[in-house]
Amino acid sequence: MKTGLGERIFSGANYIVLTLLSLTMLLPIVHVAAISLSSKVSAEGGLVFLWPVDFNVSAWNYILGRTDLWQSFGVNVFVTIVGTVGGLILTCLMAYPLTKKAFVIRKIVLLGVIVTMIFKPPMIPYFLVLKSYGLYNSIFALIIPSFIDVFNLMLVVTFFRQLPYELEEAAIMDGAHAYQILLKVVMPLSKPVLATIGLFMAVTYWNIFYHAVLFITDKKLYPLQLKLREFITQSDSLIDMRSIGTLEYNTQTIESAAIIIATLPIILVYPFIQKHFVKGATLGAVKE
Repeated sequence: MKTGLGERIFSGANYIVLTLLSLTMLLPIVHVAAISLSSKVSAEGGLVFLWPVDFNVSAWNYILGRTDLWQSFGVNVFVTIVGTVGGLILTCLMAYPLTKKAFVIRKIVLLGVIVTMIFKPPMIPYFLVLKSYGLYNSIFALIIPSFIDVFNLMLVVTFFRQLPYELEEAAIMDGAHAYQILLKVVMPLSKPVLATIGLFMAVTYWNIFYHAVLFITDKKLYPLQLKLREFITQSDSLIDMRSIGTLEYNTQTIESAAIIIATLPIILVYPFIQKHFVKGATLGAVKE
């Protein structure tokens, strides 16, 4: 079937617009990376745009040699892995019964869930409640409050509803109980939605900031975001002022290197789940 001139023009315009939008998102990252790999004179003089000027890795040597940064990196890795895996499990366990007519109060539960998405708790009562649970200055303050997100839950509920019930009936006839059906039948068929919300959860946990600011004062528990804020707000004090004239890096190149370290892991993960993410992101777009 031949494509009409109008469709070709429309497709070409789409490619151009999407390419330009992609560049607007990519250029800031490339710019920051270029600054981190430039000399301090070039960075201070505003000579760096998309390519390093007077290539220099001193800022990276300084950043990668800081044990406190690696400690914060480890906090992020732990929080992201535990939070994402735990969130996926709990979201599936909550979503599955909400798709069953046998669960007679499912509509009431869904209404209560949606209310929490619309009305956010006030900060002070929220802080006091979580503190009363012993989460103040605890790494689990960065994990537990974000286990279940309403948007992610509704995506999973929508996907589970689209699965053929005949598969579950066959599993029931083979003697499988509800947990076995969820684990061995439903979840293997739900890779697209699990990859989608898994990416959402991983990004949320990796960029954790709000709960860190509220509940974490122990610097040993600082995630990368708080450590990055410390670098940006206190970077002048991180450098020995007596030797600043002899150093090959400055606060700007240090900040840029720290930003790249904080953003790079999530960027590297995305290509591995892209095929599932694209399919999962269109859930509910077409209803049979």
